[in-house]
Amino acid sequence: MDHRSEDLGFLWDHVWLSAVPVIIGLVIALPLGWLARRYTWTYPPLMSITGLLYTIPSIALFVIVPPLFGLKSLDPLQVPIALTVYSVALLVRVVADGLASVPDEVTQAATAIGFGRMRRLVSVELPIAVPVIAAGLRVATVSNVSLVAVAGTIGMDNLGRLFDQGVQLSTPTAYYPPIVLGIVLCVLLALAFDVLIVLGNRLLTPWRRAVISQ
Repeated sequence: MDHRSEDLGFLWDHVWLSAVPVIIGLVIALPLGWLARRYTWTYPPLMSITGLLYTIPSIALFVIVPPLFGLKSLDPLQVPIALTVYSVALLVRVVADGLASVPDEVTQAATAIGFGRMRRLVSVELPIAVPVIAAGLRVATVSNVSLVAVAGTIGMDNLGRLFDQGVQLSTPTAYYPPIVLGIVLCVLLALAFDVLIVLGNRLLTPWRRAVISQ
């Protein structure tokens, strides 16, 4: 309670650092996933490249982003750029697999009634792929909540700073309150994001509820 304003500031920083990269990553992943689905020969190299990107250790990525993009150390864009890379790496496969889950007879029916390629994608294929894409978004968002905390170790303001404070105050005896608070807030934030994505999935796929109710 003595540091409530500071802790709320860390929480807000954690929220936007977790959410913005997922949104940008989805925007980038949608055309890449469509490309992998539309031209099947691009699927293996795209999946290999994005898979390799996700294997880069987060600390290393946080450190190399500033010189690569001409940023200063601890620039506010440092973490969002790094986490956008991870989000794209996770979501490209999800988008491609989601579009692949659309039954061929559905796309053929849309074509038969005069839908062009873009209209068919926006009006038919993407809505049907929403549940698969939403599942991937849940994984990417929860992963980002965890990775943002790692950025606290390099001095970025977020809930990860509470873990640093707990370690610094654990001398000579262990002091757990900041660490416990950081863990609890990270878990609650991840659950809140997860609930929002689930609700968004339900709102965007009302026909699924109709099928289940039958």
